[in-house]
Amino acid sequence: MLTDRIEAPWIEAFEAVLRLCGAAPGLPVCLLAETQSRAVNLDLAELAALRLNCRPFRLVLPTPPPTAPVPVRSTGASRALQGHPAALAALHATPLILDLTVEGLLHAPELAGILAAGSRVLMVSNEHPEALARLVPRLEDAAPVKAAVKLARAAKRMTVVSVAGTDLTVSLEGAVTAGVWGWTDRPGTVAHWPGGVVVAFPRAGSVDGTLVLDAGDANLTFKRYLERSVRLTLRDDHIVAIDGDGTDAELMRRYLAAWGDRAAYAVSHVGWGMNPRARYEALAMYDRRDTNGTELRAFAGNFLFSTGANEFAGRFTEGHFDIPVRNCTIALDGRPVVIEGSLVP
Repeated sequence: MLTDRIEAPWIEAFEAVLRLCGAAPGLPVCLLAETQSRAVNLDLAELAALRLNCRPFRLVLPTPPPTAPVPVRSTGASRALQGHPAALAALHATPLILDLTVEGLLHAPELAGILAAGSRVLMVSNEHPEALARLVPRLEDAAPVKAAVKLARAAKRMTVVSVAGTDLTVSLEGAVTAGVWGWTDRPGTVAHWPGGVVVAFPRAGSVDGTLVLDAGDANLTFKRYLERSVRLTLRDDHIVAIDGDGTDAELMRRYLAAWGDRAAYAVSHVGWGMNPRARYEALAMYDRRDTNGTELRAFAGNFLFSTGANEFAGRFTEGHFDIPVRNCTIALDGRPVVIEGSLVP
């Protein structure tokens, strides 16, 4: 297990990302956290902001008690704010927010109002700083992701196939597509660190087919590499069958059923990883308390399949899976962008 001690290179990592986010002397920077946030990251963010002569302040809310029928992990839908009027007033008045909440604000109901106020939000994934420091974004990371977003937004159809048996079709008409390269420097935008991923949130009724999760693929909600194959059948955006023997299929069936919510079976987003420095094997190198698994979402060439909340399709739920799938071929209107798990330049 890694030690939660302040290390100079970790401060430098936070400082580098703050610079990319346009941090400058005198800039107010809100460090949004909750009582169960990783304390060392909050300290590092504050020290880095002070090094840059910013004006950081901490906004730490109590972590709310659980309300879900099962443990919740990596939803991107923090409940820490709960519409708190004073907290929201501070966030709306702050140009740069470092989101250090446990689950993050990506799907939180308050995010839209925060962005509409002109604030920019950098979600710092709940990772140990050792992982964050390895994945500090670089200026050259932005152009490939932006080019991929342009291709995806122009496309009408995504197809995903694999030798393992995946045969999935996604309509991209009306989808909301975004790319993340690790920083945000424009008002009213959100990004996350680590970055390096393109995701599309399809409209309702847009996803059909079969997705085969092979042994060695990862379920990041469980922080676990699959030991046996799992076959997911999707109709009208929803998983209608989970086939497979062994623990992996049973875990998925039990977890989804526990919500008692059809939206938990629905598609949240689809996309692919583009970060050449993110490592597939990283999940094996950290204790579970030290990782949020974000690195595996971004490793180059994975097909990122996620279930749960998709506000653009009118679906909201805390039930969530992030599953990076290897060795797939992804095509946009027939044009490959990933071939058997390798990025097309």
